[in-house]
Amino acid sequence: MELANRATILTPSLTLSIDSKAKAMKAEGIDVCGFGAGEPDFDTPEHIKAAAQAAIEAGFTKYTPSSGTPELRQAIADKFQADNGLAYKPSQIIVSNGAKHSCYNAILATIQPGDEVIIPAPYWLSYPEMVRLAGGEPVFVQTKEENGWKMTSDEFQDAMTPRTKMVIINSPGNPTGAVYTKEELQAIIDVAVDEEILILSDEIYEKLVYDGAQHVSVATLPGAYDLTITINGFSKAYSMTGWRLGYLGAPEPIAKAIDAIQSHSTSNPCSFAQKGGFAALKGDQQPVVDMRDEFDLRRNYMVNRLGSIPRISVVKPQGAFYVLVNISQLGLSSTNFADRLLSKHHVAVVPGVAFGNDGTVRLSYATSLDVIKKGLDRFEEFTKTL
Repeated sequence: MELANRATILTPSLTLSIDSKAKAMKAEGIDVCGFGAGEPDFDTPEHIKAAAQAAIEAGFTKYTPSSGTPELRQAIADKFQADNGLAYKPSQIIVSNGAKHSCYNAILATIQPGDEVIIPAPYWLSYPEMVRLAGGEPVFVQTKEENGWKMTSDEFQDAMTPRTKMVIINSPGNPTGAVYTKEELQAIIDVAVDEEILILSDEIYEKLVYDGAQHVSVATLPGAYDLTITINGFSKAYSMTGWRLGYLGAPEPIAKAIDAIQSHSTSNPCSFAQKGGFAALKGDQQPVVDMRDEFDLRRNYMVNRLGSIPRISVVKPQGAFYVLVNISQLGLSSTNFADRLLSKHHVAVVPGVAFGNDGTVRLSYATSLDVIKKGLDRFEEFTKTL
C-alpha cells in the first residue's frame, strides 16, 4: 500500500516518545524523574471542572457552531481586549481543539505549496511539520545563546526570499523560555510589514512570565494587526491539557477561511469543554497566579543547580516552564545524551535535535521540587561520567 507523501515526510514527536518511554519504565517499577512533557502537574481548577460537569448534566453535549459557542467567542474577545489590548470581534475568533489545532488551521488556511515559513530555532517541534503538511517549506533561523535564543530583525531579514509568506513567533517560547521585548518584536514586525509577511504569534504561555518580564501581543504593535494571527489556549495557564481547547484571533478573511476548514475537518470543539473554557476566562484567576509562583520557585532552583554543573550552560528563562541546557561541550549528540541519561540514570529529558539544536536538551520544571532535586542530582552525576 502506498501512503500519501504528506504522511511519510513527518517526524514522530520526540517529546511524546520520551514521555511514553519514561511512563513505561515507571510502570515497570523504575523510579524515573521525568523532565520531558510540557504539561503542568497541577489539577485543573475546581470551578472549571464544575462548569463542564454541570454542562454535561444539563445535556449540553450536542454540536455547537464550528468556530465555537457565541458565549465563548465573546468571552475570548473580552479577554483579548482586557489582557492584551487587542480589539477582535467575535467573528474574528475561532475556537479549536487545542492551540496546536489553531496553529495548524492557521497555517493550512494561509500557506500554499512552495511558500516559505521562517521559524526561529530552537523551535516547538510541531511548527515545521505543520508547514510541511500544508505543502510549505520551513526555513530555520539558528538563534544564538548569547542573544537569549531570540531571533534578531537582521537574522529575519537575511532569511527572507521572494517566497517568504509567514514568520512564526513564539513568545514566551518553547523550548527556550525566551520572552521578546516590545522593541525586539517591533524590529521584526517592521521587516514583516515592509514585505507584507504574515505573522503567526503563538502566545500560549503568556501568563507564565517571571522576573518582571512583560508579555507583548504582537498584533498590538504598529503595522502588525492586519498581518497577525494570534494563537492562544487553555492548556498551559489553566492546566487543561487534556481538554483540547484553543483559540485564535485573526483578520476577518483568515478567520472565515479557518472556520470553513474546521467545519469540514473536525466540526466544533467539545461542547462541554467550551463551558469549562468560559469558566476559566470569567472565573477566579488566583489558581493561575499560584501556579506561576510555584513554577517560579522551581525555575530558580533548577537554573541555579544547572549553573553550578561544569561544562554545561543555561540561559535563565523568562517565561513558560522549560530550561534549555547547552550540552555541546560534553561530546554527545542530544539523542545519545538523552538515551543514556534515561537508561542509566532514569532521568527523562528531550533531545534538542527535536527543536532544531542538537547541542542542547530541554528540561521541564512542570514537576514537583522533590523530583527536580532528585533528577538534577542524577543529571549532575551523569555529566561527571562524560
